[in-house]
Amino acid sequence: MSASHEIILIAGVLFLCAIFAGIAFARIGAPLLLVFMAVGMLAGEDGPGGIRFDDFQVSYLVGSIALAGILFQGGLGTQRKMIRQALWPATALATAGVAISAGLVGTAVFFLFNVSWPEALLLGAVTAPPDAAAVSVLLRLSKATVPSRVVAALEVESGLNDPMSVFLVVALVDMLTLQGGIGLSHAALLFVREMGGGAVFGLCGGFAMVWLFRRLVIEASIYPVLAVGGALAIFGIAQVAGVSGFLAVYLAGIIVGNTEHVARQPVTRFFDALGWLAQIVLFLLLGLLVTPHGLPVLILPALAVAAVLILVARPASVMACLLPFRWPWQEAAFVSWVGLRGAVPIYLTIIPLLAGVHNARILFEITFVVTIASVAIQGWTIAAAARVLRLRADPSSDAN
Repeated sequence: MSASHEIILIAGVLFLCAIFAGIAFARIGAPLLLVFMAVGMLAGEDGPGGIRFDDFQVSYLVGSIALAGILFQGGLGTQRKMIRQALWPATALATAGVAISAGLVGTAVFFLFNVSWPEALLLGAVTAPPDAAAVSVLLRLSKATVPSRVVAALEVESGLNDPMSVFLVVALVDMLTLQGGIGLSHAALLFVREMGGGAVFGLCGGFAMVWLFRRLVIEASIYPVLAVGGALAIFGIAQVAGVSGFLAVYLAGIIVGNTEHVARQPVTRFFDALGWLAQIVLFLLLGLLVTPHGLPVLILPALAVAAVLILVARPASVMACLLPFRWPWQEAAFVSWVGLRGAVPIYLTIIPLLAGVHNARILFEITFVVTIASVAIQGWTIAAAARVLRLRADPSSDAN
């Protein structure tokens, strides 16, 4: 009993420290998610907190629940106008863009370090996806004035790219752990099942939630609780069925957020708060997982990977994907710069850790450093990038 009480006390203190630290450092423009992660590191075994935590199974469970909540909230905030403006560019970025970025980073890793192709591509795959929480939160807090379609492309891309990333990671983990690896046809089938099945579960689940909201006559405060249960059920059933729960829960959020029903406002307000809670939990947890004393030896290799990702892979993938849509180079450059890495890449490294992939712990620590570099460098300069590129907000609400 006393251990349970101590855990509750520690959790409460960490939440308060994260919130107060976020408020304090926000005054100098520090990315909040980086502050949350730093609080977790200070509370960990190498910091003054001295908490030893390395349970990756629990981390995967908590991370999955947190990401499901974050993606559902992201779907609620994705308006029809945003989808009309940027659906196809965002889809290209979330699929081909992730694959191109993973391939370029993997190629660089293969030639820079003494690793096999699957190991190199695995590092490329886990660092490829921009993070929904990082992009949405830091873009909003930066108050950068940019065209609405740019914001739409970034937010829709970050909501859609998780299935592609998970597919690449799972396929490469299978290649590294299964005898005989994985065939091209099996990989293609896995991709179609992940994406197609996730879309079906998400659309069906979203419309089912709307149907319930329209027919159940209950107190307004119960609707958000029903939404939490529905979101977790959609995510869980999709994952159990072997399809993308991330895509399913994001699409369900879009359906619930863009359909008129009595629960729309209370659910949206509740998930705004729940999204912040999920982000704090996720970044604190990831900060606790890392062991900083093991990072110095990996700093230079990790920064080399971050440089390739930020300066080569992401720009090349964005330019390739947006070229058919004839976007101005300034807008494409901003989309490239704001492709922030966050919790998702670190979360993805837990998959090879649980699968027993060789050197998975090193992969985790390199990805952690890459994420910190991305959030610190790109997250701190979003508004400056918009000014340098001379971007402006739409002149009227009717602008596309």
